[in-house]
Amino acid sequence: MQQLDRAAAIAGIDPAVVDALRAPEHIHEFDIPVTMDDRTQKVFKGYRVQYNSRRGPYKGGIRYHANVDVDEVKALAFLMAIKTAVVDIPMGGGKGGVIVNPKELSSGELERLTRGYVRAGAEFFGPERDVPAPDVNTTPEMMAWFADEYCALAPGPTCRAVVTGKPVADGGSAGRDTATAQGGFYVLQAALEKIGLPMVDARVAIQGFGNAGAVMATLCHAAGMNIVAVSDSQGGILNVDGLDPNAVAIFKLTNGTVVGFPGAATITNEQLLEINGDVLIPAALENVITKDNAPRIKAKIILELANGPTTPEADVILKERGVTVVPDVLANAGGVTVSYFEWNQNMQGERWIEEQVFAKLKPIMINNFNAIWQLAQEKQVNLRTAAFALALKRLTSVRL
Repeated sequence: MQQLDRAAAIAGIDPAVVDALRAPEHIHEFDIPVTMDDRTQKVFKGYRVQYNSRRGPYKGGIRYHANVDVDEVKALAFLMAIKTAVVDIPMGGGKGGVIVNPKELSSGELERLTRGYVRAGAEFFGPERDVPAPDVNTTPEMMAWFADEYCALAPGPTCRAVVTGKPVADGGSAGRDTATAQGGFYVLQAALEKIGLPMVDARVAIQGFGNAGAVMATLCHAAGMNIVAVSDSQGGILNVDGLDPNAVAIFKLTNGTVVGFPGAATITNEQLLEINGDVLIPAALENVITKDNAPRIKAKIILELANGPTTPEADVILKERGVTVVPDVLANAGGVTVSYFEWNQNMQGERWIEEQVFAKLKPIMINNFNAIWQLAQEKQVNLRTAAFALALKRLTSVRL
């Protein structure tokens, strides 16, 4: 809400219009009864927050986590409404969740839970109403179960467009598994050009070596950048002469962590954020860049591949120090953009190859970065505020 107020002032939007964005359009809470493997019945609490549909169907993931609560889901749904507007795709913002520790459930129990979630929300899901996707602890396989259940309840030629993030064989899109990193890489290219920093030999540190972080490392390495440090939940590794991300990925596959990679020094996740480099890419946890460590960050560009890695207090410090922060609502929006492509393919009965997907993704990411950069320069604000302001302009200019 603080971001909303700052951006609204920059964008010159009527406060009465902004007030309409302070609360979601719909909040759904429901119980999901599941028959467990031992034949007992267990009831799980589910949520779906439909925040804003001015630009199109609600869009946003479903997370399975023991700490899910309605306030978290509301905040994430709001950010999805901003993110879809930032990349200017015709979708709105939503989010869902179930209070569950999925590690405690068998595959069969997870399938029954997922199908139960669909049945509980069948009246408000739909290809032209609300289109979920995977999120924390949910998978492409679960999205295939979601589509199967929905199509059994509401059959039709476009029924599988009700959910994205499906396996390609089940109607998913080519390129979706690498889309978040690929979109971020396109934005990074544009940002480096704006600040006049050559890509070749630029020193990169990446916190988080999961899917997005590992793919980003590979893309940067292939472009001639120098990957000096990477990390995972167990710690990080540093080699100022550069790491081969493909070799690191193979090592992690065998050992379960990047820590111990031959020829690299072991560092902490906290130390990685402060190493002497040009580009810092937080690709793991939220709130890792704070008012305490922001004064010690040496990177010229921070590209937020994770959601919410920088606190508002740190944002202020980084702007004062001249550090360019490319915000998550743009930097990691390649994922939702390719999710929209998947929906589009399902609605049109088409199948695009990966080259087509990325050829469509690149101009969306770069053109919207350029628009945000220009607005930030005009208003003398950081890129995050400019991104929110641009999103608000788009959200409030749509006719109901």
